[in-house]
Amino acid sequence: MSATPTPPTQPGMFSEPTPEKSFPTTAVAIAAVAVAILVAVLVLMSRRPAGPPPNVPQAVSAYADSLGVTNVQMSQSTSLSGGTSTYIDGHITNKGNKTITGVTVQVFFANDVGNPPQIMTVPLMLIRTREPYVDTEAVSAAPIPPGGGADFRLIFENIGDNWNQQLPVMHAVQVATK
Repeated sequence: MSATPTPPTQPGMFSEPTPEKSFPTTAVAIAAVAVAILVAVLVLMSRRPAGPPPNVPQAVSAYADSLGVTNVQMSQSTSLSGGTSTYIDGHITNKGNKTITGVTVQVFFANDVGNPPQIMTVPLMLIRTREPYVDTEAVSAAPIPPGGGADFRLIFENIGDNWNQQLPVMHAVQVATK
């Protein structure tokens, strides 16, 4: 038996060339389109008209005369981190002929030093349960029908040190109805 020589394993003159890696143009194009879409969405979202600043007095809602607020009480609690929360609880009654689905309240915290009051704008939250703790929900979760009423809670943090600790003045500046 004669041994046949084995061909060399190195690439030769007649072997197929190894393909060269090319620039991933498809991946770059897809990424560029995704970035362009993201930028367009952000620009469109930023063009939404902004509401009035929360610390500037707003006009009282036309439906505000149809709201009765009674049993208003104020309380405070201190967190473990040293912050203070102020609560204003009360009862709201719908004296109008529409169902209330949302209320935004503007609250004026007066001071004794002659400065303008601190103004805070917050949504009115309904008290859902009182035990084992007070739990609140948006008015839209339990709309108030004509003639109906519900207990509410307003929660405030970061009230200025110069607040005179008296019950603040409250105005309903937005009332959503259906």
